[in-house]
Amino acid sequence: MTRHLITSAIPYINGIKHLGNLVGSQLPADLFARYQRARGAEVMFLCSTDEHGTPAELAAAKAGKPVAEYCAEMHAVQAEIAKGFRLSFDHFGRSSSLQNHALTQHLAGRLADAGLIREVEEEQVYSIDDGRFLPDRYIEGTCPNCGYDKARGDQCENCTKQLDPTDLLEARSAISGSTKLEVRKTKHLYLRQSAMRQQLEEWIDSKTDWPVLTTSIAKKWLSDGDGLQDRGITRDLDWGIPVKKGTEDWPGMEGKVFYVWFDAPIEYIACAGEWAEANGLDDAAWQRWWRTDAGADDVRYTQFMGKDNVPFHTLSFPATMLGSGEDWKMVDYIKSFNYLNYDGGQFSTSQGRGVFMDQALSILPADYWRWWLLSHAPENSDAEFTWENFQASVNKDLADVLGNFVSRVTKFCRSKFGTDIPAAGQMGPAEQALIDELQTRLTAYQSHMDAIEIRKAAQELRAIWVAGNEYLQAAAPWTVFKTDPDQAAAQIRLALNLIPFYAVLSAPFIPDAAAELMTAMRCDDWGWPDDVASALTRLPAGHAFDVPEVTFRKITDDERAEWQEKFAGLRS
Repeated sequence: MTRHLITSAIPYINGIKHLGNLVGSQLPADLFARYQRARGAEVMFLCSTDEHGTPAELAAAKAGKPVAEYCAEMHAVQAEIAKGFRLSFDHFGRSSSLQNHALTQHLAGRLADAGLIREVEEEQVYSIDDGRFLPDRYIEGTCPNCGYDKARGDQCENCTKQLDPTDLLEARSAISGSTKLEVRKTKHLYLRQSAMRQQLEEWIDSKTDWPVLTTSIAKKWLSDGDGLQDRGITRDLDWGIPVKKGTEDWPGMEGKVFYVWFDAPIEYIACAGEWAEANGLDDAAWQRWWRTDAGADDVRYTQFMGKDNVPFHTLSFPATMLGSGEDWKMVDYIKSFNYLNYDGGQFSTSQGRGVFMDQALSILPADYWRWWLLSHAPENSDAEFTWENFQASVNKDLADVLGNFVSRVTKFCRSKFGTDIPAAGQMGPAEQALIDELQTRLTAYQSHMDAIEIRKAAQELRAIWVAGNEYLQAAAPWTVFKTDPDQAAAQIRLALNLIPFYAVLSAPFIPDAAAELMTAMRCDDWGWPDDVASALTRLPAGHAFDVPEVTFRKITDDERAEWQEKFAGLRS
C-alpha cells in the first residue's frame, strides 16, 4: 500500500492561531492523515512552528523576552493547543532546530555550487537609533493610498496595497518607534528563480490532478512578469539560521541569516530528522520518506495550505529542491484552501479579530469545532463563520442526527431487552435495503476522502448517519415490539451495530466522540468496514454494551448570543 507523507503549512510562532488558520492547513491535513491510517496505510504527518523572521522578533520584543526563550514557550503553547484539537502529528517540530540549520545551510551550498545563487548589493532602510537594518515589516508608517497609520513597509493591511518602505509617510521603526531612518547599502544573496522557469513550468504541467485553485495560482505567478523573479534569501537579522555554504563560512555574509521564507519549508524535511532523533532512529528512518534514492519512490506526498502560501510551495521551495540536484521527494499533490471569514468581517491574527484556537476549546470540545470547520471548509470559494450557522450545524448534524440516533437505540434496548445485544429475530428486506444503501454511500465517502474533497465527504458521512435514522423511524421497533418482539430485537441488533460502524467512519472528523461510542459499545475493533453487511455483525448477540452519556449537547440561543457578543471585538 502507498505510504503517505503529509505536511501542513507551518504556523508562525507569534501567538495563538485563529480558526481560519486551523481550517486552512492543519485540520484538513489531520483529517486526511487519520483517514489514511484508518485504511491501513503507513503515514508520516509532520508540522512545526515557523520561528524565524520579523514576526518572531517583534513578538518576543513585545513580550519582553529573548527571542529564543519566547519561541520555546510559544512552541509548547501551540503544541498543547494542537493536542486539544486532536491534531495527530507524528512530530511537531521547530524550524529553529539543529536539523533545519544543517539542512538549510547544506541546500544553500548545493544551490551555490549549481550557480543558482548570486550576490546583490541593494539599498535598505537603516535605523540609526536601533543600530540595524530594518526588514520591510519592521517599518511602520501611514499608507499613502488609504491613510492607515499602521501600514507596514511591505503592505498595508487595511487596503492590501503592496508597498516599499520608502512609500510610507512618517515612517518609523516598529522596534523602537524611532523616525531616524536612512537608506544604506548592504549585500545579500538571491536565489536565481528565473533560471529555473522552464524546469518549474514542466514540473507544474506534469501535475494534472492538482486542484484548480493551486494550479491557477502557480501558473499566474509563472506567467506574470513580476512573479518568478530572483528573490533574496538572506536578511540582516540576529535571529535565524546563520548564512553558511554547507559547513563553510560564506565570505561577505558574516552576521547575516537566511530569510525565513527560504528556511521554513526546508523544515518539512528537517522535521522528519527531528522525529527520527526523538524516537532513537537513524537517518535512514527519515530518508525513506524524503529521499528517492533511499526508498521514497513509493511515497505519496501531500501538502495542505492556504492559498496565500501556494506561490512559495509551487515555485520557491520546488526551485530549492530541484535546483539542489539531489534526489529529494517532490510534492505530489497540493491541497490549497480559500479564506474563512468571520461573522461579516475577516479573521486577523495581527489585530486579534475572531475566535482563536484556545478560546474555542475553552467553550466547547474539539469535535464541535472540527465538524463545523471541516464540513464548511473553504475549498472552492471563501467561506464565512457565523454563530447562527455554527449553532445550526452542531444542533442538527451532531445532536439531532448522530447523537439522537445513539441515544434512542441504546436506551430503547436497555428498557426492552437489557444491555446485551438481543439474539432473536432475522433481518428482512428493509434491513437489506439499508445495507445496500450504506454500501453505496460508503463507496462514495471513500472516493471523496481519497480525493480530499472534504465538504463532499462530510455531506456523505452525514447522509450515512441519516440513513440509520430513517431506517429506525420507518422500522419503528418501539411499535413492532408490542406485536412481534423478535422482529424488534432484530431491528435493534442491526441499529446497535450501526454505532461502531458510524464511529469508525466518523473518527477522522470527530475522533473523541468516535472513541466514546466505541467505549460505550465495548468494542475495540477499529478495522475499516469495507463490507457493510459484515461490519453490521461486529457486535454479536449477547455482547454487552453501556448506554453512553449525551454524545453531543445542543447549543442554546442564549449561549450563541453570549459568544457572539464576547467575540465581536478584538482579542485582548
